[in-house]
Amino acid sequence: MAIIHRAELSPSKPEILQELLSSRSWGESGELEVIGAYRFDDPEGEVGIECHVVRVGETIYHLPLTYRGTPLEGAEESLVGTMQHSVLGERHIYDGLGDELALDCFRRALEGEQEQAELQIVDAEGAVVEIRPQSVILRREVDVEASEVEDALDSADEDVTFIVARTLGDLDGAVRLVASWDGGEGVVAAL
Repeated sequence: MAIIHRAELSPSKPEILQELLSSRSWGESGELEVIGAYRFDDPEGEVGIECHVVRVGETIYHLPLTYRGTPLEGAEESLVGTMQHSVLGERHIYDGLGDELALDCFRRALEGEQEQAELQIVDAEGAVVEIRPQSVILRREVDVEASEVEDALDSADEDVTFIVARTLGDLDGAVRLVASWDGGEGVVAAL
């Protein structure tokens, strides 16, 4: 479950997403429409892992972010910025494709070992006050027999090759994570 605090954020998530898009060679500037997001749980419960689906013009982007309480050593190039969170304090925000923790979540999801997180809203005392409906739903699609996928994963070394999409459109593979939202869907990762 992803714990979401009722908090004020500065800068806001849309501002952070705009900064990521405008500061990377693969991104672009322009009016940003937030379509939705999904989350993965950090097994240790320390890092927020949130993947945003946004539109700028005709392009739909998939923007995984990680939110950390302390800087991630050696990941300066992946740093998007910092955010003040009224409950958690300063958060260091990274491009999730430069953070091994987020990449491990995608690998586990493609292997069928991790689902997207349930979104629980908590109050100042930490009590759950609401289960937030998902704005983006993930599903795993497999084109081959499940036993063939398991055999391939078992025979592979730790470096199972997969791709996480930056833009949604042409990504395909034998195993796919498909994100669905009101009015659309796209493959966000493939093995």
